[in-house]
Amino acid sequence: MAENDRKPFSGVLWAGRLAEKPEAEAFAFQASIAVDSRLAQDDIRGSRAHAAMLGSQGIIAADMAAKLDAELERIAGELESGTLVIDTTAEDIHSFIEGILTERLGDAGRVVHAGRSRNDQVAVDFRLYLKHAVPELLAELATTIAALLDVAEKHTESLMPGYTHLQRAQPVTLGHHLAAWCAGLARDRSRFTDALNRLDECPLGAGALAGSGLPLDREATAKALGFARPTLNSMDSVADRDFALELSAACAITMTHLSRFCEDVVIWASEEFKFIDLAESWSTGSSIMPQKKNPDFAELIRGKSARTTGNVVTLLTLLKGLPYAYDKDLQEDKEALFDSIDTVRTCLRMFRGMMSGARFNTARMEAACTGGFLEATDAAEYLVRKGLPFRKAHEAAALVVRDCVAAGQSRIADRTLVDLKTRSALFEADIYDAIKPAACVAARKLCGGPAPDEVRRQIRVLRSLL
Repeated sequence: MAENDRKPFSGVLWAGRLAEKPEAEAFAFQASIAVDSRLAQDDIRGSRAHAAMLGSQGIIAADMAAKLDAELERIAGELESGTLVIDTTAEDIHSFIEGILTERLGDAGRVVHAGRSRNDQVAVDFRLYLKHAVPELLAELATTIAALLDVAEKHTESLMPGYTHLQRAQPVTLGHHLAAWCAGLARDRSRFTDALNRLDECPLGAGALAGSGLPLDREATAKALGFARPTLNSMDSVADRDFALELSAACAITMTHLSRFCEDVVIWASEEFKFIDLAESWSTGSSIMPQKKNPDFAELIRGKSARTTGNVVTLLTLLKGLPYAYDKDLQEDKEALFDSIDTVRTCLRMFRGMMSGARFNTARMEAACTGGFLEATDAAEYLVRKGLPFRKAHEAAALVVRDCVAAGQSRIADRTLVDLKTRSALFEADIYDAIKPAACVAARKLCGGPAPDEVRRQIRVLRSLL
C-alpha cells in the first residue's frame, strides 16, 4: 500500500496528521488513561456544557446539541452503574468518551470538539475534579478536628509536661496540647479553602493556547460548570498548574502536621513515657517478640508524609523548566496530586480513629510534671511580681535550680525557705503554693495559655471555625 493510501488509525484524537500509530509499548507509554480515568464524570460535565454552548451560539444545530447532551448523560449513567467499562487501552479519558459518542452518534459525536482542544479540556476536567475533591478533604479535616476537640474537652485539667527540645519545659494540660494540634489543622483547612478559591476559574474555550475563531461564549460555560469566572488569558489557561502546586503543598503541610502529631503519639506510647495506651485495634504486634504492642498506625502516617513531600518536589521540578504554554510533560501533573489527596484523606481517617480509641494515663502525665524543674519559670515570675527585674529574677531562679542539682533535689519545693532566701530575700512561704504544677497552669490564663478556662475558650473558637 502506498504511503498516501494509508488510513489514519482510529480512536486517537490526533490521528489525522499521522498515518501510523506508535507501537503498542510506545503508545501505552504516552497514554494517560490509567491516571485520568477518575476524571470521567468531570469530562462528561465539561462536554455537556460545551455542547450546550455550541448549540446556543448556533455553531451546531440545536437538535444536535440536544442529542449530544442526552447521549453524554446516558454515558455518565452507564459509567456510574458499571454497565459501561472504561477501555484501558484508550489513550486518555477524553479520547475514550469522544470515541463512545462517535460510535453511537456518528458525525454528531464528531462535532463536540469544535472550538476545543485537549489542552483546555484536561485543564477544565482537572479543576472540576478538584472542586469536589477539595471540599471532601475539608470535611475530613473538620471531622478530625472535631474528634480531637472532643478528647481535648475531657482533658482541660489533665496536667502534663510541655516540652521544648524534647526536654520537660513547663506544665500544660493534655487539652492544651490537643488544642495546639487542632490549631494547626485549622490552618490547613484555610490553605485548602484559599487554593480552592484561586482555582475557581474555567479554562474551557482557551483552546490549545490561543482560543478559537468560533463565537464561543466562555462566560456561559463557566457559569454552567459552576465556576466563578472564565480564566483571564488563554495561554495561561493551559499552562497554569499553580492550583496543583498549591494543593500539593497544602497536602504536604497537612501531612507534616499529622507526622509531628504521630511522633508525639509514638513517644507517648513508649515504655519510658506511658502517657497513652492505643487501642489494640490501632496497634500491631511483633513477629518475634511476643510482648510487643507497636504504634504502627502512627508510624505509617508519619512515614506516608514523605510521599506528599515528594509529590510537591515532583510538581515543582516538572514545571520549573517548561516553556509556556502546554507541554506533554504536564500529563504528569495529576498522578502526583491525586496520590497526595488520597494519602491525606486516608491518613486523616486513620489518625482520628486511632486518637478516638486511645486512653490516656493522666496520673502518669501529672506525675511527670514533678521533677525536672518545670516550675522554674514560675519561680522567676513570682519574683517579678514582687518587683524584681526579670533578668535578675531569672538568675535567682537559675541559681536555685543549681542548688537543687548540687543537693540531689529534683524540685524547687525541696529547698527550705531559708535556702531560697539566700538567692533572693523576696521569697516568702507562698512560693510553695505558686510553684505547684496546677498553680503554674492556672496562672497562665492569658489568651492562648493552658489554664483550663482559657483552653475551653480555645476549643469553642476552634469549633466555631468548623
